[in-house]
Amino acid sequence: MPYRLLADLLVLFHLGFVLFVVLGGLLVLRWPRLAWVHLPAAAWGAWVEFSSTVCPLTPLENHLRRLGGEAGYSGGFIAHYLLPVLYPAGLNPRVQVVLGIFVVLLNVAAYVAVWRRKRRSDGSDRSD
Repeated sequence: MPYRLLADLLVLFHLGFVLFVVLGGLLVLRWPRLAWVHLPAAAWGAWVEFSSTVCPLTPLENHLRRLGGEAGYSGGFIAHYLLPVLYPAGLNPRVQVVLGIFVVLLNVAAYVAVWRRKRRSDGSDRSD
């Protein structure tokens, strides 16, 4: 029983991490210092997508599920939990690259907005 609970908690953490990777740049608009945490997380998330690597949290979840008497699953977290909702046809390397590009572009746009706001507040946009 505790292994199943740990696996379920790990899924929640993993989902939170994925959401932070995708949408964290928007949080940085409000709390710019969060960039120190978000940038490495976003880089990791993009690398996992671009390289078709399985996040280490997925095998850990599968291990906990097996210890709890459940069957694990093959593939990655996104393929198992998110893609059935978003893409019923399934995950392939092309979709992973598209997802990675989306993450990068969304966050670049958010960071450009933060950078522009910072420049305006510093007064460095003035032409003297």
